[in-house]
Amino acid sequence: MLLDDTSLDQSDHASAHNNLGSISLPPNHPDIATTYNNIGLDYFDQGDYEKALKSYEKSLEIELISLPPNHPDIATTYNNIGLVYDNQGDYEKALKYHEKSLEIQLIS
Repeated sequence: MLLDDTSLDQSDHASAHNNLGSISLPPNHPDIATTYNNIGLDYFDQGDYEKALKSYEKSLEIELISLPPNHPDIATTYNNIGLVYDNQGDYEKALKYHEKSLEIQLIS
């Protein structure tokens, strides 16, 4: 049922909208991880590294549950976490996460 179909009456539109509300992703779906990663990017761009880190860590938590261990998205998230630590001046942690990212990239 299309929402922009003009042949639908009002009750059909209401029914379609109600059904959209019942469609949701499980909390550990990879798309949810992607959204957390994107939120992290926004915080990173604003210079709010603590919030960026929390978003990236939530993304990583979901990815480690929902994706194969060598998935490129996991490498991207490790890299993003490394960038946060790099910008905070914690080069030891940054290197650790960049190395994890590279490890996955070389395998996948």
